[in-house]
Amino acid sequence: MRKSKSDAQVPENALIAEAAKGSKAAFNRVMNHQAPRLQNIALRMMGNSSDAEDAVQEALAAAWFKLASFDLSRPISPWLTRITVNKCRDLLRKRRIRQFFEFHSDKDAGLMIADDAPGPSAELQARQALEVMQREITRLPAALREPFVLVTFGENSQAEAAHILGISEKAVETRIYRARNHLREIAAKFEG
Repeated sequence: MRKSKSDAQVPENALIAEAAKGSKAAFNRVMNHQAPRLQNIALRMMGNSSDAEDAVQEALAAAWFKLASFDLSRPISPWLTRITVNKCRDLLRKRRIRQFFEFHSDKDAGLMIADDAPGPSAELQARQALEVMQREITRLPAALREPFVLVTFGENSQAEAAHILGISEKAVETRIYRARNHLREIAAKFEG
């Protein structure tokens, strides 16, 4: 039997209410539904799956502890997205501080981009282009990267991204435009 959209929404709202009262099982069911989207956002913000998993785990832990103060009349997705973005920001800040105090050799930096699966040259070129674009997304300034990731990969509208980031819709639109232009320039250099 297929569920309608409203049927699917009611159980989640009921589960959120149960979770707010302390039900870990209800919380886990809601988070299992939300986690893939949050993981996708965190991956694009952090640049690697390990850091993304850490950010999502920290976000879900923070959500559990803050759930009692969550306004049950509002949708949970933007709230969880905001927590995830904030955890990504925190981890990126810690990463920059750690990198400032560490000394890396060029040899170590090359290990992070290694291609582990040999294949035809077209597949290899596509994989390299994807790696370049992923790296360039993580190198975008946070002001451009955050709205770009939320709308492009996070399944958020520009209005939702504006609400999550606390900026205007026009600012989101402008920043996404600038991020896409920068990434197009990089792609053109890679292809040319």
